Amino acid sequence: MSEDNKKLSLKEKVSYGLGDFGNGFMFDMGQIYLLKFYTDVFGLAAAAAGSIFLITKIFDAFMDPLAGAFIDARKYNPQTGKFRTIMFTGSIILGILSIFVFLSPDFSPTGKIIFSYATYMVWGVGYSFTNVPYGALGAAMTQDPIDRASLASWRQAGSLGALLITSVMVIPIVKQFSDPHIGWPIVVALASVIGISAFYVCYKNCKEVVIGKNIAASEKFSVKAMAKSVFTNKPLLAVILMTIFTISAYNIKSAMMIYYCQYNLGDISLMAYISFITIGCSCVGITFIPKLVKMFGKKNTVLIGFGISAIADIINFLLPGDVVTFTILASIAFVGISIPNGVTWAFVSDAIDFGEWKTGERREGITYSFFNFSRKIAQSLSGFTSGLVLGFVGYVPNAVQTTEALGGIKALLLLYPAVTIFCAGIVIGILYTLTDKRHGEIVAELQNR
Repeated sequence: MSEDNKKLSLKEKVSYGLGDFGNGFMFDMGQIYLLKFYTDVFGLAAAAAGSIFLITKIFDAFMDPLAGAFIDARKYNPQTGKFRTIMFTGSIILGILSIFVFLSPDFSPTGKIIFSYATYMVWGVGYSFTNVPYGALGAAMTQDPIDRASLASWRQAGSLGALLITSVMVIPIVKQFSDPHIGWPIVVALASVIGISAFYVCYKNCKEVVIGKNIAASEKFSVKAMAKSVFTNKPLLAVILMTIFTISAYNIKSAMMIYYCQYNLGDISLMAYISFITIGCSCVGITFIPKLVKMFGKKNTVLIGFGISAIADIINFLLPGDVVTFTILASIAFVGISIPNGVTWAFVSDAIDFGEWKTGERREGITYSFFNFSRKIAQSLSGFTSGLVLGFVGYVPNAVQTTEALGGIKALLLLYPAVTIFCAGIVIGILYTLTDKRHGEIVAELQNR
């Protein structure tokens, strides 16, 4: 552990951020556009499409601990590390699977549902074996608190960069094709090539220097040992519960924006402009994460971001929906939620250190996979809730919507995130007790060991 506190270079930080940039080009396509693709192109009912998100994401959530256990069982290789090779290989498989998710074969209604379930479930397995080692890699690069905050900032920058590009560019490119059944898989294929290329840069330039002792063979896949790693880790449990609220809010924001622009604001093309402004502001906002963490600490920085986001969304919900006012408040809310989402990655890395201090074993894969478990649960809830509410309020694809449908779309986009983010603030404010000072003491003790 001699290089644990060695300062990371700008090249390493940017390269790590490019991992989430690449991840976003495959992940965001599903979170932003798949519900719209299912309802408006593939011809699934909104409630049926929502149930696909619910079931497949729950299935994926249980795959993450298996992926984590598999990764923890690997031995550290001085040339390729423990996480990087499987991360990059997984990204190639994930890129291929992303294309299959956006295919629309001419099956019967039942056949379409079965096809959607099957492709999205398999995609989720590929995502687990890409995202879990990528997340664990961050904790293995450094234990320096400021560098970890910087890595979290660069990771969030990569994620927002991908979200910005996919939000602005995808619909205009798809509209260049006369047949959306052809346009969607071609656009997704292009996105996958960009995503895999970004992961390669991350694989090439990032190094693993924080190495825990090898886990005994009998403990690698032990359910008891895995449960011990998670349920004795109170900071991790707090972050998991917080994430269920924050990611469901974030994903519903992303998924419903296209509906709000098309039906509430009356022009689907507005999504490109609004997304450019809101996400662009967030890209600027998250550059202040290291400075905010240094001034207020990670926990207080998160609470400040939650407060900004929830207040802006509530005001936006209560006001009439003119484009200018909506965009200004949406930008403020997006900056607010992006800051906590960035700091979360530093929380998880700190929880990995806490787990090693508590149990004597460094289980990056299992720890990160259970955190990812909470993200999948949140994704399933947000996707299901979107489809369920759209069906309940009478949403009809490509038609003039009723007042009830417009109100439901607006509530999903603004009110639901405000409520869930408020709940997340209560969770992190009360249950997360690992201060930055205490984490520093734990790192020092680990190094002395």
